[in-house]
Amino acid sequence: MKKALVIGAGLGGLATALRLSTQGYRVEIVEKYHQAGGRLNQLKKDGFVFDTGPSFFSMSYEFEEFFKYCKINNPLKFNELDPLHAIYFADREKPFLMHKNLSKLAKEFEGIEPNFEVKARKFLDQAKGIFHDTEYRIVKRNYDSILSYLMALASVPLKHAPKLLKTVWTDLSETFESHEVKVIFSLVAFFLGATPFDTPAVYSLLNYTELEHDGYWNVQGGMYKIVETFLAELEKRNVQIHYGVEITSFENQNGSISAFIDQHGKRWLSDVYIANSDAASFRGMVLNRKKYTETKLDKLEWTLSPFTVYLGVKGKVPNLYHHTYFLGDNFENYANNIFKMSVSPQKPYYYVNVSSKHNPEVAPEGCENIFILCPMPDLRYKKDWTDSETLAENIIADMSKRIGYDLKVNTLTRTIWNPIDWQDNFNLYKGSGLGLAHGLNQVGGLRPANKDEQFGNLYYVGASTVPGTGLPIVVISSRLATERILKDHGN
Repeated sequence: MKKALVIGAGLGGLATALRLSTQGYRVEIVEKYHQAGGRLNQLKKDGFVFDTGPSFFSMSYEFEEFFKYCKINNPLKFNELDPLHAIYFADREKPFLMHKNLSKLAKEFEGIEPNFEVKARKFLDQAKGIFHDTEYRIVKRNYDSILSYLMALASVPLKHAPKLLKTVWTDLSETFESHEVKVIFSLVAFFLGATPFDTPAVYSLLNYTELEHDGYWNVQGGMYKIVETFLAELEKRNVQIHYGVEITSFENQNGSISAFIDQHGKRWLSDVYIANSDAASFRGMVLNRKKYTETKLDKLEWTLSPFTVYLGVKGKVPNLYHHTYFLGDNFENYANNIFKMSVSPQKPYYYVNVSSKHNPEVAPEGCENIFILCPMPDLRYKKDWTDSETLAENIIADMSKRIGYDLKVNTLTRTIWNPIDWQDNFNLYKGSGLGLAHGLNQVGGLRPANKDEQFGNLYYVGASTVPGTGLPIVVISSRLATERILKDHGN
């Protein structure tokens, strides 16, 4: 029986471990943090339970495919979100509700966007075409070379080419008139850890996935139920996870990794290895590749860093939905500057998730658990986070004013994670929340490959390799990595 060692117990690592165990591999996992999940983690404090990172997902059928592959009856209950989210603008007391039904959504924009439904239908039809014309040609496949990637691109209908040459914002501006509609439809760029002013227009396909294709979902009982379900199945299969283990170096022989070595000098032996650490920084920081030195890594495009606040408050908070965005009045200026700011913004934009709205068991009776995410520049630009408490206070004060509820007075517990915490807890390069960004020079076959270029028994899974970031995309990544391993090494 062949052995596989998975380095990192994030979603990609856990999914790959389960796939390989299904194929007869003996699997072992090492993880730096004290519990599994990576970004998809959980914080318990003072009777409250918080999902620390992802709070919803699209393409729910990818999880169904995964469970079927692993011969598991899916025990998870998925809740469909509709409205998808609420959006507060600084100059508007009532939020816009992002309904999936276009006729219903059109009523949100009455008097703001003439002929909204007709325009939205045309826009979504184009996005639908991009999604289905690239799903199997580009996204759900491995590449053996840049040439194979270019050949795959050449197979995509030429009608989509103009979307490569403009940004999400430019594309939206050619369809819609109102600032509000353009901003709301452009929020999908932030799901990629970027802004609509530097994200290629091809990612309008995300508008199609949210409004039509499959929508957004969360998990009954909290998102961490995904991790707990995976862990329970791994335990049944006698897959051992070693926590507090950080891989720092390696040994190689005859073109293969012969051992990885942890911070205590222990050697970890296996037939094949799968790194669920960042596929770019792992090559630089552990494998010492010249192509991935810190200087060269810093020149790559990275996603925004998360600044997160976990609030447990007493009372049932009004005017907050399960997913709510709070925006300011200077969208373009804010988005164009947030990446490289060296100080915290005075009026930050932020996203709020209140999972107790759907899952009352995650908070004491009569209370709410509030997760606040504020995208921030990574540690290349803002190194000093001694202002974390001040920034959190500003966000809480702003939200309190806008929803008409004093959160500070009613706070029972508060935890802050700044980009340094995210970097240290989960080995996120310079605190980048979602790994490598998705600019045209870092997508598809141009991302760090999921098969190592030097060692024939080392593979990668996760957000910074193919096909990219997002929970269902990482599940696809686990399938692609597994296909590589089985092709090269068999069952």
